[in-house]
Amino acid sequence: MYPKISPTSPGFESSTHRCRTILVLGASGFIGVPLLVRLKQEGYFVTGVVRDPNAVARLPLDRCIRLDLRTATSPENWFDALSGVDAVINCAGVLQDGARDSTSAVHVTAPAALYEACERLGIFRVIHFSALNADQDAVSEFSESKGQIERILGASKLDWVILRPSVVVGRNAYGGSALFRGLASLPISLRLPQAGRVSLVQLDDVTETVIRLLRPNSGGHIAIDLAGPRPLAFDEIVARYRAWLGWQPARLLPVSSMAMRVGSKLGDLAGYMGWRPPMRSTGMKEMSRGAEGEPAAWNRVTAIAPRSLERTLAADPASVQERWFARLYFLRPLAIVVFALFWVMTGVISLTIGWDIGLSYMQESGAAQLSEPSVLAGALADIAVGLAILYRPTTRLGLIGAVTITLFYLVAGTIVLPRLWADPLGPMIKIWPILCLNFMLLAILEER
Repeated sequence: MYPKISPTSPGFESSTHRCRTILVLGASGFIGVPLLVRLKQEGYFVTGVVRDPNAVARLPLDRCIRLDLRTATSPENWFDALSGVDAVINCAGVLQDGARDSTSAVHVTAPAALYEACERLGIFRVIHFSALNADQDAVSEFSESKGQIERILGASKLDWVILRPSVVVGRNAYGGSALFRGLASLPISLRLPQAGRVSLVQLDDVTETVIRLLRPNSGGHIAIDLAGPRPLAFDEIVARYRAWLGWQPARLLPVSSMAMRVGSKLGDLAGYMGWRPPMRSTGMKEMSRGAEGEPAAWNRVTAIAPRSLERTLAADPASVQERWFARLYFLRPLAIVVFALFWVMTGVISLTIGWDIGLSYMQESGAAQLSEPSVLAGALADIAVGLAILYRPTTRLGLIGAVTITLFYLVAGTIVLPRLWADPLGPMIKIWPILCLNFMLLAILEER
């Protein structure tokens, strides 16, 4: 049991050595990670809820709770995580349902169970991240679920604050923040006539808001829209990132509604495979509505004057690593798809038009009796590797499998058929660029 200090206890605001324990949901996320850093700087004892065990080592946590929100659907699931906690910050969220995500569970069921557990345990301070326009008519399951949990929290006995940020951008890049940089790297600038304007909000301003709202007497039972000082059109945002990255303006190319629908369907397909691209059906619906807001109430409650995108970018020039990231944004998924199809097609060809060629290689090597099972096993292994690469939860395993099989082919081919090194088509020579691509994909596989 961790010591518990009430926000009204003596010395709460000035003490940095006493435990002021905060539970953070979405601790490994785009907002969660910099928020953890700020909380630690302020002297808070931070307990983080994470799903990915690989994220724990890089997070500044005092205590870590591994919990999948898709299964944390009853108050009892939260009692251990809430042990000794003074306040809860919920910045967990997903854009759309997928192989790894459930919108209703992450946005509604799990938080509702958490907030009921808070009431039972007497933990009243809750800062909840929603989304701009969540209190208006929903255009997607994302905004509908955000509005639903707002109503549940609003009807509770908790001392709640609801934050409704517009699109959040920062030096870290994920989701929409990363998409702007990727689009800025293209030789042409895609103009999306159907996209609404966006009042971008800076990540540092968001984390500072949370810190101020954790202070005693900061007020409760309020919902605050977090919006930047001026709404921008989508292509204006991309143009500003392109200038920040040091590139000349690009020629505008309007994108038709049909092309956007096709792109969103491809994004949905990627979501079913466990990936999280921002360009999905939900993203398109929310983008069409836009995310415009006014910062006046935000400033009145917290005294924060939100910074503009221009001011923020000018204060922190882009590095060469930023340009690498921007250029790789679309090349990375393209390389993964092409590499996965390479392995799948290799297996399919081995089972069909290349079957006799594979048998002839085995017979030439002196293993005629094992030729058919060997060719069959190799083909199925190639297909399995390709499918594993396509499915996000197994992508790393698939890439490691690809390295293993490639090295096996290299060694086995050198031993039993050394003449392949002299083949004019260069099958043994081509293994090396394949390996290099494999290692590059492993190096840039992390999403955040």
